[in-house]
Amino acid sequence: MAAAAPAMAASRQSAENDAAPEWDAMAREESGQDASEDTPEVDSPSISADWPADGEGASRGNDSDWPTIARLDAEGHEDIQITSHRERLAKLFKLPALPRIPFMPTIGLPTACVAMGALLLALVIWRGDIVRLLPQTATFYRMVGLEVNLRGLAFKDIKITNETVEGKPVLVIEGMIVGQTQRPVELPRLRFSVRDEQGAEIYAWNAVLEQPVLKPGERAYFKSRLASPPPEGRNIDVRFFNKRDLAGGHA
Repeated sequence: MAAAAPAMAASRQSAENDAAPEWDAMAREESGQDASEDTPEVDSPSISADWPADGEGASRGNDSDWPTIARLDAEGHEDIQITSHRERLAKLFKLPALPRIPFMPTIGLPTACVAMGALLLALVIWRGDIVRLLPQTATFYRMVGLEVNLRGLAFKDIKITNETVEGKPVLVIEGMIVGQTQRPVELPRLRFSVRDEQGAEIYAWNAVLEQPVLKPGERAYFKSRLASPPPEGRNIDVRFFNKRDLAGGHA
């Protein structure tokens, strides 16, 4: 009985081995039929046109790496300009350029600065001639603290002293006039005025100089006396006689 069991196991194993090929064949036939019934047939275009020709693949084989492909792609897009949001706004709000005058040269910033400096220097040096031609500019020079002397004459070393003559007080005003031009200047009359604490003129008189013309480099001395000056007088003004004095009847 023990010898019959191994013999039955061997016969069963051989029968299973003989049936295995048949099962495999049947499975392949069924899978082939299912594939032929379910899978649609689609005609695909030939891809041989994209293949490199003979000898071309060897030359392009070295360019198939990623860095080379990236470089070639960047070279192909060099003409595309990438602009930022700020640049687009600047182009949107850009003012149109002014038309250029053909005969007017282009002036740079350094040239403009030099020209402005030369103009300011001329306004300071020749301010007397400018005020003589345009009298309204005298106010501008006075505002900026520049003195304009149209006469070309100036007072110097003015002294005011008090004397007593025959028991009466006498006010003595003396000084010097100098020329500030390189040409002879006619000397006008002098105007003396006494002013009170508020600056109001309370007494005035005129004086004629002995020297009528002052040449370049010369000096003219003057001296005037006022007997019994007003007691309320505090300041003495000395200036040249002008047209306003004629209009006011102080000739």
